[in-house]
Amino acid sequence: MDSKECLLGCFLLLVILLGVNGKLPSLECPEECDCHYFRINWVTDCSESNLTDIPTHEHGLSLNVYVLNMNGNLLKNVTPFPHDIKLRRLQLADNRLTKITREEFADLVYLLDLDLSGNEITTIDPEAFRDSHGLITLELQMNPLQPIEGPLLVSPSLMHLDLSDCQLSKLTPTFFQNVTALNKLDLSGNPLGILESEVLGPLNSLEELKLNRCKLTHISGTAFAKNENMKMLELSENDLKGPIDWIQVLGGLSVLEHLDLRRTGISKLPEHVFGNNTWLRSLVLAENELVDLDVATTLGHNLRHLFTLDLSNCHLNGPLSEDAFTNETNLRTLLLSGNHMSAADLAVALAPLTKLQKLTLKNCSLSRLPSNTFHRFTCLHELDISNNPLNDAFTALLSPLETLERLDMGYSNLAHISKTTFSKMTSLKSLILSGNPLSNLEYGLFQNLTHLESLELNYCGLSSLNATVFPDNFTYPDLEELHLAGNPLQVPESGPLLPRQLSRLRTLDLSDCNLTFIPPDALTSFQNITQLLLSGNKITSSENTFDFLKNLPHLESLDLSRNKLTHISPQIFSSHHEIHAIRLAENPWVCGCHIADLWEWAVAVKRDIGVLIGSTTLVEETVIGARKRNKGLFCHFDSRTSPIHKDIQSKKKGRRDFIDNVKRSWARYVRESGCDSSKRLQPARLLTNRHIRDLRRQVQPDKVKVNEFAIDWLMTVVGLSTVVLVVSALLVAIALFREKRRKSGTSPGRDTDNSEDLHEDSSSSNYYVSGSERNLRRLTNRRNNED
Repeated sequence: MDSKECLLGCFLLLVILLGVNGKLPSLECPEECDCHYFRINWVTDCSESNLTDIPTHEHGLSLNVYVLNMNGNLLKNVTPFPHDIKLRRLQLADNRLTKITREEFADLVYLLDLDLSGNEITTIDPEAFRDSHGLITLELQMNPLQPIEGPLLVSPSLMHLDLSDCQLSKLTPTFFQNVTALNKLDLSGNPLGILESEVLGPLNSLEELKLNRCKLTHISGTAFAKNENMKMLELSENDLKGPIDWIQVLGGLSVLEHLDLRRTGISKLPEHVFGNNTWLRSLVLAENELVDLDVATTLGHNLRHLFTLDLSNCHLNGPLSEDAFTNETNLRTLLLSGNHMSAADLAVALAPLTKLQKLTLKNCSLSRLPSNTFHRFTCLHELDISNNPLNDAFTALLSPLETLERLDMGYSNLAHISKTTFSKMTSLKSLILSGNPLSNLEYGLFQNLTHLESLELNYCGLSSLNATVFPDNFTYPDLEELHLAGNPLQVPESGPLLPRQLSRLRTLDLSDCNLTFIPPDALTSFQNITQLLLSGNKITSSENTFDFLKNLPHLESLDLSRNKLTHISPQIFSSHHEIHAIRLAENPWVCGCHIADLWEWAVAVKRDIGVLIGSTTLVEETVIGARKRNKGLFCHFDSRTSPIHKDIQSKKKGRRDFIDNVKRSWARYVRESGCDSSKRLQPARLLTNRHIRDLRRQVQPDKVKVNEFAIDWLMTVVGLSTVVLVVSALLVAIALFREKRRKSGTSPGRDTDNSEDLHEDSSSSNYYVSGSERNLRRLTNRRNNED
């Protein structure tokens, strides 16, 4: 079969898989779960459903499931899986598992990723995953593991292992001997105390190691002697103030690129301690008592590839010397926050860093800025001078920063900012002035910020935005984000809430502004808004609470979390065709039919229940290392006001009784709701055939017995007929293609007549015949045949 026939066969297979309507077929789904496709992989989400057992194949678990999410349930053990299940990713985080045995996972031969974090696991059978030959990632963090004297696991394919916060106090030399392919290892949060030599010896392929928060007091000089491939080492939040031979510890890590020693109690580092780490790109020494640190001698002359240096909160006592950064001229990011600095010392020390792109001087006790300095930073894109008691007059020294794109001057006690401060910052895109008493902003302060995209004025004590802040005769064409969170805004009873010249806003943040009501015409002039943040206010449910939303036709995202809403109707979103994210969590919702109605709107109109953030587990919450529990949607259940379907009144296995005054997830309540049956939909993105039949019975119970078989039979006949027609057409095409090739001969570029002519002339001396002669002979033969 040639390439064209292969393509035709693949196309035929795709048609059969997709069916007649172009969609992937719905697979089995347990009743308690939410199932959907992610790309072409079937995902079964049973998280946070109070289940005590994993659904079996008999209870609707598809054998072709790719991701099974059982996070946040009440599982105490795992029953063996079917031997032919195709499961690739299994998530069992935040359950009540106490041990892991081989029998439980023996049949998961296709398993790639396993999450067992946040359980009560104390023992693990070293042979537990011997049959999972392709296991790559294993998460065991936050389990109270008992001391392990021998090997942890037998898993030659394992590459990523997370053992953080597992109460391990000792690692033996044989601990990692059967997981030699490890590339990433996280041991953070274990009270190891001492890191002995040979423990990490078997891990020759190790590139990333995290030992944060391990209560380390000593590291053997040869601890990393055999980890020559290590590129990232994190040792933050330990107690390494004792005598440690740092030159020997780090000497063998010749390809190390990232080193984090944040908050390790280090008070002194030897000269040229990083002598062999010539490829170091990022060095973090923040939050150490490096009072007498000589930056020049510590960094040495070899860190010429250093791009990022973090010296934040190091309590540097002496001034930075003139040659502090002489040899680190390639520095792109320098963080000096939290150190007592003087403007004069900074002016001298920073002079060689002409390639600097990010500079942080936050909370450096600066009352003025260094003069004759900022003109050198021709590549500076980001500057943070926030949380300094700056003198208003010295802000004008920033004017040479023509390439600056982000400037943070928040919480700097600025009551007045000179008009010349931003006069040349035509590239500025983000400006943060939050936390300053901005009652006297100079007229036309922002007039040269022609590319400003985001402006933050959070917690500035603003009661309104008037002409002083945004003059009428200036326009702000690129300003799309305005953040006013935490201001005691006074909402006018009528008229616009903001100056009309900000009509191009797309994001408006009014969180924590003590708002109780927004008038219907408050945002009439701001129809371009796509994201509106109203969280943390005191908005209540009333008849015309959301009338102002009618003036925002392009709204895509709405945050109403942390308000005082008890009920909501989907009718308020009837004109918002582009909305795709609504945050409603942390409101005192009351269980009722309004929830079922909104759920139906999300499924039937938006065709994506994920529009209601928290209704289901998001895709990003199923990936390795993600947050295990989401802030979901819950309502307060009261049997007197919260209808429950009569068929669900009986207690089910793995479910709680129906008690009043308890929280129920929206997903569970919709399943149990006794609201109008015509408005009930299954809480899943794709409905199975069984669900479709159930809905037919609910909507037309009298006609379903007569029509159901006929409809199903007709759909089956139509589908099979379409497939047969497609297959027939493909077979005819293949046959025609082969016939055409047969008539044209067996060799490319030579037909049958040519072969016969050449065969006839093969005995003569003129075996090679020109194209014109062959054509003449062919024409003569045809005429003779006609005669």
